[in-house]
Amino acid sequence: MKKKVLSIMMAAALVLSLAACGNSSDNKGGTETKTEEKKEDASGDAYRIGICQLVQHDALDAATEGFKDALIKLCGEDGVTFDEQNAQGEHNMCATIVNQFVSDDVDLILANATDPLTTAATATADIPVIGTSVTDYATALQIEDWTGATGINVSGTSDLAPIDEQEAMLKELLPEAKTVGILYCSAEPNSKYQAELFEEALKADDIAYKEYTAADSNEIQSVVTSAVSEVDAIYIPTDNTMAASTEIIKNVCVPAEIPVIAGEQGICTGCGIATLSISYYDIGYKAGEMAYEVLANGADISAMDIEFAPEVTKMYNKAICDELEITVPEDYEAIETE
Repeated sequence: MKKKVLSIMMAAALVLSLAACGNSSDNKGGTETKTEEKKEDASGDAYRIGICQLVQHDALDAATEGFKDALIKLCGEDGVTFDEQNAQGEHNMCATIVNQFVSDDVDLILANATDPLTTAATATADIPVIGTSVTDYATALQIEDWTGATGINVSGTSDLAPIDEQEAMLKELLPEAKTVGILYCSAEPNSKYQAELFEEALKADDIAYKEYTAADSNEIQSVVTSAVSEVDAIYIPTDNTMAASTEIIKNVCVPAEIPVIAGEQGICTGCGIATLSISYYDIGYKAGEMAYEVLANGADISAMDIEFAPEVTKMYNKAICDELEITVPEDYEAIETE
């Protein structure tokens, strides 16, 4: 009887064992299928790029578009994915976005504007950071012994147009201007850098100037209102805070008949009469090419020189020039507006 019971128990155990093996095989097959699906969802070996753009306006939007177009062309549609985030002009939001990119261990970060660049450079020493729409990298990263490359995990493209040529443009269009107001956001070090260069050019031509700074967009209207009562013209460098507030500036300057020379096309379109313009799309595209060299070809980002716009164009805002009765030479190109 004991032998019979033992035989029944052994047979039952064998059946359970076979059933367990069958279940294990099914589970294994299911896991492999899910893994394959996960790889497809992640686009296989596609490079993962985190994009932190400081604020939405035409210039920065164009730079981001150029960057993405370059990488899609070089890597293919399935070779790169983008996590595109906008910080809405807030430093704390920049930090949140960049820290998430670092946590996600993306392959590369695009820092579009100075604040995202400095935030990314602080957040990681390992993930390559490509900047664009940044005026002066030495100023932004506080590098004293500047050689053209940063020496760290950062490189990119600059949006600096020749400041002396911008000052010459002001003299050409506004020869009667005796005092020039220089307007920029005090929280943007690259704007201050351009302002100082412009001041040197004005000094060389014996033109007086006054600085007007706003800490943020809330101060712009009162600052500009003060400026138009004291100067004959205003110069605004490439400045993200001012670029996002051109309507406010226009509504003060145009009624007061104070013309604005702008550091870039987006500001000029909003409130200026003329600019020595670069293409933000082009510098974004170049930044994308630089990113590809780092990701695909193993280029040493720390030794990559900062790149500049290949050409500049004299451009003017026809509507505002007509309203202020300013005559523009034939070698200026009208800005296309919708």
